[in-house]
Amino acid sequence: MTDTASNTPVANATADRARAAELSAVGRFLKATELDTRMLGMVGALLVIWIGIHILSGGLFLTPRNLWNLSVQTSSVAIMATGMVLVIVMRNIDLSVGSVEGVIGMIMGVAQAEFLVRVIGFQLGNPWLWIIALAAGVALGLLIGAFQGFIIAYMEVPAFIVTLGGLLVWRGMAWLITSGRTVAPLDATFQLMGGGPRGSIGATASWIVGVVACAAVAFALLNGRSQRKRFNFPLRPVWAETFLGLVACAAILGAVWVANSYPWPVGIVRQYAQQNGITIPEGGLFIAHGIAIPVLMAVAVGIIMTFITRRTRFGRYVFAIGGNPEAAELAGINTRWVTMKVFMIMGVLAAISAAISSARLNASTNALGTLDELLVIAAAVIGGTSLAGGSGTVLGAMLGALLMQSLQSGMVLLGIDSPLQSIVVGAVLVVAVWLDTVYRKRV
Repeated sequence: MTDTASNTPVANATADRARAAELSAVGRFLKATELDTRMLGMVGALLVIWIGIHILSGGLFLTPRNLWNLSVQTSSVAIMATGMVLVIVMRNIDLSVGSVEGVIGMIMGVAQAEFLVRVIGFQLGNPWLWIIALAAGVALGLLIGAFQGFIIAYMEVPAFIVTLGGLLVWRGMAWLITSGRTVAPLDATFQLMGGGPRGSIGATASWIVGVVACAAVAFALLNGRSQRKRFNFPLRPVWAETFLGLVACAAILGAVWVANSYPWPVGIVRQYAQQNGITIPEGGLFIAHGIAIPVLMAVAVGIIMTFITRRTRFGRYVFAIGGNPEAAELAGINTRWVTMKVFMIMGVLAAISAAISSARLNASTNALGTLDELLVIAAAVIGGTSLAGGSGTVLGAMLGALLMQSLQSGMVLLGIDSPLQSIVVGAVLVVAVWLDTVYRKRV
């Protein structure tokens, strides 16, 4: 008894030293790899949600079919979330993105299904149908963003009020354009932007995209290392660079493998082919659909927006204004013009999301984009964009969009009623803002 008691302090001291060594090892690892702890926490939360829903759904969530659909469903919200990062970083908000998405989707639908065919005289299937409709939608998004940005920046009306008014105005405009009618069907080529039996690039092209992406990751790491040497910045250890490259490539190739593992039943493929005059070979299944086109569009937008925020003068101005608007103006930055450009970018991204959403439905409806503003804002905030301004990442917002869509998709899979789904989404948004507040106080 005495020996046990006398050994207890020694044992406790040994355990404390082991815990300290472990913590220091974790700290050294995070310092060497320069991984963002908030991003790691979000990835961990996403994995917990996925595993939890997978268990509760009886093994239905983490399947190639559901993950493929989840990626397509996330695309439109993720695209708008990249623009919302810039808006919130500048201490503004945009409550109108869902309604802007809806009115632009309606305009694009009417353009290709009615105006260009019945008024202008284009033949159905004309390759210019979808090009003109998409260009008109993007141009309209740019104009709407410029209009709202001008009122906010130059007329000094708070963004909350302007975009709240826009939420009502543009939703009403979407209804007035067709008096509440649903416009369908849309051009067959336009539908490719929504995914579906033909809206992907196939197995071989998907693997090529995956290999090219891995090569791009390796090039980025090597280029970053050379730039650090050039400007005498601290270098990451070689093992850390290798680890980051291997993890990134494993994630990319894993996503490609999942996309290629989703088979389309032959009945669906044949029905789609008959509707669009396509001949397909005989066989049991149309295997290996590959990466969906809307997912590639979202990835492309994410890369472009990341480049804008990190590598351009405009991106630096946005973060400078968000950090300290008065100092940025005194430094000679044209804060009003930058603000207007941010809302113009937001309008263009809403137009791209409208194209994806309407193409996926093969119809333009008045409900398109309803409550998407909630999902977009939540995705940006959950992804680490501070409502106080000055900080945020595009990658974080896209992961936040995936997390929000995972929650929604999982609740649908579990048969949870729509009102309860809204309660959960609202609660997650409040918790995310609270965690952001706590984090900022500790930093």
